[in-house]
Amino acid sequence: MTIQILHYEFLGPIKLEEWGPPMEEVVYVMLSREKDNFTIIYVGQSEKTEKPDFFLKNEKFKCWLTHAGSEQNLYLAIHPMWKSEKTERERVVYKVTSKYNPVCNKD
Repeated sequence: MTIQILHYEFLGPIKLEEWGPPMEEVVYVMLSREKDNFTIIYVGQSEKTEKPDFFLKNEKFKCWLTHAGSEQNLYLAIHPMWKSEKTERERVVYKVTSKYNPVCNKD
């Protein structure tokens, strides 16, 4: 299953609890789900997601839970960017956050 965000194709959304590592060079989107609607609450990038608790240990995890209501309502979508540089991934993060203004990307 895929979803399109801007002109980028993301794998997912899948429940966060169903995610399994590893993945390399990705942009990821955290979504909250209410009935059939998904809301982008965070956009980030990573060079590697090797550890099973990669997302659970994210400094924004509490924000995600607050806005999703529970871990059951947290979903993940991933845009693979194999062999990309950090600046390339950050550019995608910037474009998506500029358009959707995710609540957990605000400082």
